[in-house]
Amino acid sequence: MTQLGDSHRRFLQTMMGVRIIDELEAKKLYQHCCETYKMHWTADGLDPFIETINLKLQPMFMQVKKGMSEENGHQYYALVNTTETDITRMSSDYADNELELFRKTMDLIVGSERGTASSTDILNSTDTMTSKRMKKSETEHLLTRLVQDKWLCEKRGEYTLSTRCIIEMEPYIRTMYPDQVKMCHICHNVAFQCQICENPTCGIKIHNPCVARYFKGRMEPQCPACNDFWPHEIPEFRGLPSQSKK
Repeated sequence: MTQLGDSHRRFLQTMMGVRIIDELEAKKLYQHCCETYKMHWTADGLDPFIETINLKLQPMFMQVKKGMSEENGHQYYALVNTTETDITRMSSDYADNELELFRKTMDLIVGSERGTASSTDILNSTDTMTSKRMKKSETEHLLTRLVQDKWLCEKRGEYTLSTRCIIEMEPYIRTMYPDQVKMCHICHNVAFQCQICENPTCGIKIHNPCVARYFKGRMEPQCPACNDFWPHEIPEFRGLPSQSKK
């Protein structure tokens, strides 16, 4: 069996510190670790390199897992715990009432059409808490921590599930919200921030970045499932950093 070298250990040590990293930075880190320890590297060698790490992490119920950002379509790598599949994995960092509010926030986000929850709705959800109630200032502080710890993202008072959260919590999300969680028709990953076909007999979801890629250059966009006209605004296709840089 392939043994972990110093380059693998250096890569893993960095991942333990940052928890999640985008594909471009992961490739740079892979190259840096290999060059530092005089190990041969190749432009397409990142995934095999990570597979070697994951073989050693498997007995410890850890994995470097790949997933896509709903916001920009970029690929990310996250170090995840594979033995704990629900929010209890966060119990060492958050109190019980904080975890309850995070669950309520997730309920709001998953249950919304746009995959977002407003700060007002989150604050109002504290009224139905069964554990110790949280003051407004405590709730705002918790939301700031959840963003800093990369469980949530925030933009103009609207909160979404972060890429790290989706990658690490996907088994929990699928189990807890079986009727609400849908897959993107294009990339087949779970879709929260997305566009939805308005045909009531169709209703497929497509991530915004996937919409941009799929409909790029098409004069009259049609739903890839039912062929109805796609009435939503098509986001600008921005490409991926890893496609233009090595």
